[in-house]
Amino acid sequence: MAGAAGERSRKSTRRSTPTRMGSGVTQAPGHPEILRLTAPNPGAMTLEGTNTYLYGSDPCVVIDPGPDDAGHLEAVRAAAEERGGIGVVLLTHSHGDHADGAQRLGVEVVLPLDGEERGGLRAVATPGHAPDHVCLMSADRVCFSGDLVLGVGSTFVPPDGGSLTAYMDSLRRMQAEPIELICPGHGPWVEDPAAKLAEYVEHREMRERRLLAALERGERSREALLAEVWDDVPAEVRPAAALVMQAHLDKLAAESRFEANLQP
Repeated sequence: MAGAAGERSRKSTRRSTPTRMGSGVTQAPGHPEILRLTAPNPGAMTLEGTNTYLYGSDPCVVIDPGPDDAGHLEAVRAAAEERGGIGVVLLTHSHGDHADGAQRLGVEVVLPLDGEERGGLRAVATPGHAPDHVCLMSADRVCFSGDLVLGVGSTFVPPDGGSLTAYMDSLRRMQAEPIELICPGHGPWVEDPAAKLAEYVEHREMRERRLLAALERGERSREALLAEVWDDVPAEVRPAAALVMQAHLDKLAAESRFEANLQP
C-alpha cells in the first residue's frame, strides 16, 4: 500500500521521453535495461496501480511483481521471456500490493537486507512506510524506490510509535545517494530525484509545523486538527490522513514536544 493522500506534487521537467513498447510495457527514459508494467489495481492508495519493473537481461530481475493478478503476472512472464527469463524476484517491502504475486513466478523471491546485492542491485534500508522497506540502487544511479517515494502525491506512513522518524531518516539517507532516476512503486518516473526528495522532506516538515502551530494555539480536537492541517485531503482518503496525523503526534511525543491528551 502506498497512499497518495489525495495530494499531487509538482511534476519535474522531463529530460527524455519513455518508450512505450506495447502490451502496457514502458521503457525507462534513458535506460533501455529497465521496463515497467503497471498492475491493474488502481485506487486512492495505489494511484494507477503497482509498478512492476524488469531490470537487465539473460536473465532479468523482476522487482515488485505486484498483486496476485493472473493477467498482470502473465504479462510480466511474457516480457521477461523476451529478456532471457527471470533470474530472481526482488521486493522493496512485503505489502501485498507489491508482493502477493511473487511466488507465482516460480523463481527465488528475495527481500534483501541493507547492503545486500542481488542481480546487480544494492539494497538500501529505508524503513518508515514499512519496517522491512528497502530501496534498490543500480550502479548507474537508478533507484527503485518502492513506496518511499511515489511519482505523484505522498506516501502513507503508519502510526507505530516511530515510523515517521524512521521515514524521515530514510528520505535523508536517500538524499545522500547519487540518484539520476527514480522508478517509484506507484506513479510516473521521477527524473529530478533531488528535487523530489527535497519536496518530500519539506512536505512532512510543513505538516509538522502546521500541526505544532495548532497545538500551541490550544487546539485539542483530533477532528479539528485534521481539518486544519490536512485541509487539502479529499474525503476518500481522510481516514488514511488521520492515521498519518497520529504518526506525526507519535513523533512529537517521542521527541517530548507534545504530551497533552487529545479529544475526538
